[in-house]
Amino acid sequence: MSATNDLPLAGRMMQMPLLISGLLTHAARHHGRTEVVSRRCEGDTHRTTWAGIEQRARQLAQALAALGTQPGDRIGTLAWNSHRHLEIYYAVSGSQRICHTINPRLFPEQIAWIVNDAADQVLCFDLTFLPLVEKLAPLLKTVRHLVLMTDRAHMPAQTSLPNLLCFDELVDAHDGDWHWPEFDENSASSICYTSGTTGHPKGAVYSHRSTVLHAMGAALPDAMGCSTGDVILPVVPMFHVNAWGLPYASALVGAKLVFPGPHLDGASVHTLMEEEGVTFSAGVPTIWLGLLNHVKAKGLGFSTFRRTVIGGSACPPAMMRAFEEHGVRVIHAWGMTEMSPLGTLASLSAAQRQLPVDEQRRILEKQGRVIYGVDMTIVGDNGERQPWDGHTTGDLLVRGHWVIERYFGRDESPLREVDGQAWFPTGDVATIDADCTMQIADRSKDVIKSGGEWISSIELENIAMSHPDVAEAAAIACAHPKWDERPLLVAVRKPGTGVTREALLAHYVGRIAKWQVPDDVVFVDELPHTATGKLLKTKLREQFKGHVLPGV
Repeated sequence: MSATNDLPLAGRMMQMPLLISGLLTHAARHHGRTEVVSRRCEGDTHRTTWAGIEQRARQLAQALAALGTQPGDRIGTLAWNSHRHLEIYYAVSGSQRICHTINPRLFPEQIAWIVNDAADQVLCFDLTFLPLVEKLAPLLKTVRHLVLMTDRAHMPAQTSLPNLLCFDELVDAHDGDWHWPEFDENSASSICYTSGTTGHPKGAVYSHRSTVLHAMGAALPDAMGCSTGDVILPVVPMFHVNAWGLPYASALVGAKLVFPGPHLDGASVHTLMEEEGVTFSAGVPTIWLGLLNHVKAKGLGFSTFRRTVIGGSACPPAMMRAFEEHGVRVIHAWGMTEMSPLGTLASLSAAQRQLPVDEQRRILEKQGRVIYGVDMTIVGDNGERQPWDGHTTGDLLVRGHWVIERYFGRDESPLREVDGQAWFPTGDVATIDADCTMQIADRSKDVIKSGGEWISSIELENIAMSHPDVAEAAAIACAHPKWDERPLLVAVRKPGTGVTREALLAHYVGRIAKWQVPDDVVFVDELPHTATGKLLKTKLREQFKGHVLPGV
């Protein structure tokens, strides 16, 4: 037998790189007449199609080359969800440049640091952020071109920004007679920075391969379940981990895409849903709280809206039930910037669908099972794997096709080795049950350790928010001379209500072990949040570090 015949048989398949441009080409060719609708900063509603998006993306790719940018250059955005932002997504990555979405809700100093760290060459921004960019411009060391994402009619008559470019003019100056290049699918496609609640933000760099695989995973039936029959409204911003992959998954399946622009109040979101026939959406709990309050106050409902993904922070069971009453199924999800971001989504197996409704709800209130492409495990303090019994907690570790290996510009790797495999430490504490369903017990830095026992701040918050008079709540650790730490609940009353400390503490009776009940309640007008809508508990802990608990 020859040496050649001793080799393993190779597959006889075409070799086509997984590239983001392929998603757009597919959508334009096979779903070209499907609409992409945007509420814009200019105040109007813009309508185009997937074919129109692909055409303008090619024109924009030509414009970026004409500006002197090269493959590998970072192109930054400070923008809401819109057709222009979508065109940037595909034009930048598809031309082998790197799309850098920047969170405009961060402090200006953080934004400047992020732009300089990424070495952005071009910064594209919406009209809303013109004053912000005018303030930032002197601090931006690498940006050579500033582009205002509007048309000539809405360009400012006066601005301190020199040589400000008009986005629509840049695009319209080119004919789009240009073809998407093919290159290594492991090339960088986009970069997103973490919120940076402690220290400087860190950049997660995604590849074309990881992004396309993430889109495929997101669209699976037990994940987001996206299809060509959907009308998808990404309420989660495109600057928040690429809107959780929806701009890519929508192209993958050829769904109608609806963008809210800067109009994220409950009334605007509800009106847009009804006018465009939205069937599916995704966002963080704080956004949905505003929508549900509007719907309840006006006695409204949903004509077509049938399911939503809620992530970013744990979804209170009370919110899930409120949506359920309106015929909307909540898909509880968990992930993080370092995971592109999807990790787990809650769904019921065939066997679980036979369980009583209350048991089904308890399962769906958890963060769910991994989708293909991600694996997870939990480990104890000694690094040994913990049992999947639904009770034993451990540090949650993940690995997968769209999980980062290291951060941008950093040589050291955050990965941990378990049984010879590299895993990313999420910073979450979790349980996993025998059905492989994961539940976040807490962030490792937020868990309350009382007398050597752990108390889940998330569970305390969920119980508080199940009270009809509580709008929002946060549980934090408070120093205690005997127990080391005891829970303090910081709560926001709903307008026009007057729940007392005693009534709220009584609400915990029978819902949780007596020793886990908060020692005290403090009412505030509002809770602090990060730029992505998560509770900013570091600020709360600083604010209440001197709080004296009753009986101490």
